[in-house]
Amino acid sequence: MQNYYPLWKNLLIIGIFLISLIYSLPNIYGEDPSVQVSSTKPLTQEQASKVEATIKSNGVSSKGFEFKDGRILVRFANTDDQLKISDLLRDQMGSDATVALNLAPTTPSWLQSIGADAMYLGLDLRGGVHFLLEVDMDAAVKQAEERYTEDLRIALREAKIRYVSVTKDGGFIKLKLKSAEDKEAVYKVFNKDLRGLKVTEPAEQDELWAKMSEADVREVKKNAVAQNMTTLRNRVNELGVAEPVIQQQGDNRIVVQLPGVQDTTRAKEILGTTATLEYRLVDVEHDLQKAVEGHVPVGSKLYFDKNKSPVLLDKRIIVTGDQIVDASSGMDQDGRPAVFITLNGVGAAKMGKLTQTNIGKPMAVVFIENKVETKVVDGQKVRHKEIVEQVISVATIQGVFSKRFQTTGLENPQEARNLALLLRAGALAAPVDIVEERTVGPSLGQDNINKGILSFVVGFILVVLLMAGYYKVFGMIADLALAFNVVIVVAILSMLQATLTLPGIAGIILTVGMSVDANVLIFERIREELRNGVSPQTAIYMGYDRAFATILDSHVTNLVVAIVLFAFGTGSVKGFAVTLIIGILSSMFTAISGTRMVINWIYGNRRVDSLSI
Repeated sequence: MQNYYPLWKNLLIIGIFLISLIYSLPNIYGEDPSVQVSSTKPLTQEQASKVEATIKSNGVSSKGFEFKDGRILVRFANTDDQLKISDLLRDQMGSDATVALNLAPTTPSWLQSIGADAMYLGLDLRGGVHFLLEVDMDAAVKQAEERYTEDLRIALREAKIRYVSVTKDGGFIKLKLKSAEDKEAVYKVFNKDLRGLKVTEPAEQDELWAKMSEADVREVKKNAVAQNMTTLRNRVNELGVAEPVIQQQGDNRIVVQLPGVQDTTRAKEILGTTATLEYRLVDVEHDLQKAVEGHVPVGSKLYFDKNKSPVLLDKRIIVTGDQIVDASSGMDQDGRPAVFITLNGVGAAKMGKLTQTNIGKPMAVVFIENKVETKVVDGQKVRHKEIVEQVISVATIQGVFSKRFQTTGLENPQEARNLALLLRAGALAAPVDIVEERTVGPSLGQDNINKGILSFVVGFILVVLLMAGYYKVFGMIADLALAFNVVIVVAILSMLQATLTLPGIAGIILTVGMSVDANVLIFERIREELRNGVSPQTAIYMGYDRAFATILDSHVTNLVVAIVLFAFGTGSVKGFAVTLIIGILSSMFTAISGTRMVINWIYGNRRVDSLSI
């Protein structure tokens, strides 16, 4: 019996090994301490030139200066230069930009050109900051009640139902009618437009009280956490801060990890500074000058735009930023800069109703920012909250629109891109507060990496020596397959851009033992066949053939456990499960197909009297 693989199968296995080797290479290159300068508004070439001049004028030599997509990345040889320049740039840029400490990979350009990047390292390996944020669920419910209150007023006006007042009190929306005979018509309004409210009748004949149902309250709270997670992820990504890990914990908490970020204060400001957007009609019926002098109409509110010019707006909110699904910048049919907006179902319905009756009137976009700054008062750090409201765009309603529309009136394409960026980043559905903060220094992260690598090397060497000593040539072939198994695992993690944590390293080490376990089963079966007197070629064939069912059974069992860990685990448990799943699959490939190919090269297609096993 001859043992051989067809040419295509040999080429396939070799091709997989070569691709894995190439895509695992980025992980052997280190990272440079770097300073990253970014802003919600893309930086200009002039700003980049000033940053470069600042670095040179202070006698600091950078390893690299990159200006791309409106962001600046400066690489340094050591952390001392990194810290020095970051302080200087914060003073120079002020609040116009975010200056973040980071670690930039040194992967060669030829590897980057084929999409080969190093694995992301988790907080415990790279260092960084960990925050636990708590979502203000009461505020989320109150915001929903306020929306329902305003929606009720609009619905009553459209239905031409006269009422005395609509007020919010103690969780109830209290409606006082001018006539008790209108109750039947009001019930129709609730059933048509406000099904999330549960209506009750108090003792007064001309009143109706409405309250959010328990199911609606639960849905509002659930959506608040989901929306906040998306918004936080968008804002961190837009600011270019590391590879964020954002996960829900419990019913009302969100874990945010920023690996590689060494500036805790700045990271807190990034998370604490949240923004929302509101669309309101411009009040053109009242005198703007009188409003500036202090005589603001009851149903209006005075705002200011970016040029400090006053703008009088209607108090009624059309839609808010949390109802925006997508935003992109471009040019309208007349070649003017525009931002194209997509709303969700609720926002689309409200926008459609309002624009139908307000064609030709101006509408404004109000940007509301909740800034959280850390100040030192009497030697102690105090968090100061400030709300900034600014009109960032005023445009004329030119037609009826609902789900998709465009905002014009912008000065230039750059302003359109900036507005689209803010809209895409989204708004927090409810305020958040930082209840826990942890910092892992880069030195501690490096220490974890060193210990993890040492554990792997020691375990790998012991397994290699044991296999080579016990199974001779076959053992050395298994050792070769073991090495490639590790390479494949690292390559897949790199291609998936998975985040490697300390438990993940433990998962890789575990696969080292599991990989040779399959070869032990195969080799013992071959030795048993040789003791039964069969030929070496037949022993090789039967060893692989008859051990396969046992290997498959044991690996599938382990794979099921790993999948369960991944499905129900969180954080470090999930990181362990990911590497374990990849390791199990790759070990089956290398231990069965990889070793069989090499053994076929050595012993196949020729007469063999004995095997070195």
